[in-house]
Amino acid sequence: MTPTLDIANLTKTFDGVKALSDVSLSVSRGERVALLGHNGAGKSTLMKIILGLIPADAGRIDVCGSAPGGPAARAKVAYLPENATFHSALTGLEQIAFYMRLRGESPKGAMALLERVGLAHAARRRIGTYSKGMRQRVGLAQALIGHPSLLVLDEPTSGLDPVSRRDFYELLDGLAAEGAAILLSSHALTEVEARTDRLLILSGGQMVAEGTLNALRRKAALPVAIQVSAINGYDVDLLRAFPDAIKLGNTVRLTCTQDDKLDTLAQVAALRDKVADIDVIPPSLEEIYAHFSRRSGQ
Repeated sequence: MTPTLDIANLTKTFDGVKALSDVSLSVSRGERVALLGHNGAGKSTLMKIILGLIPADAGRIDVCGSAPGGPAARAKVAYLPENATFHSALTGLEQIAFYMRLRGESPKGAMALLERVGLAHAARRRIGTYSKGMRQRVGLAQALIGHPSLLVLDEPTSGLDPVSRRDFYELLDGLAAEGAAILLSSHALTEVEARTDRLLILSGGQMVAEGTLNALRRKAALPVAIQVSAINGYDVDLLRAFPDAIKLGNTVRLTCTQDDKLDTLAQVAALRDKVADIDVIPPSLEEIYAHFSRRSGQ
């Protein structure tokens, strides 16, 4: 299957400084891919090239089967910036109806889009009265016009409360199930950890890591933490069995490599008469991100 977004060996230089260097990636139909990177990593430059706002210096990019920025690509690509801005005197309904006309869609579907993003109750209020989170929802409704094949989302949950963030990712799940390809940039690592299919880590203009969370855990080879809750009085026995462990209240915390995880768990299981509970804590996405960023010198 041809990817919806396919990029190979992309390079972009500004005033002699490489913003992107030999970057390759792809996003397929129905896939949710998170683009991670520190400020200045090259994420914004990459998104601008995908949207056709600036050209690449070298490399190949295919957006929905077309060149970026061309009429065919524009008809199939939607973009949501971090800080969506709209005319404060228009209502949410008027603003979305206006954008639908611009895209050749019937404005009669504006209310349905606002309902989909949870703004039906405020559809006839002026956008000037909206909170930042509500304006972000207007932006998301705008991005959904015309059933786009590719959604490019830059910090899409900025300004949303926890419930709205959950609803947003459920909406993304539905769009992916319908076949949309989704590329989203976010600094909220705990959010994307569980709600995306693949992760891309950009650092210093280079793609330093790519894959599923489990694949990146294996590649990073960071230690696994195992927290063992002891039955009263037996924490001393656990510390004797694992001399490098740390005592935290009535629990004992030990670490091991990915390869040693099963053997370590077997050792803990052998002490089951003294153990109340076990929690295995794999490296978080924040730890993985920090590992690959440090390795690239950032």
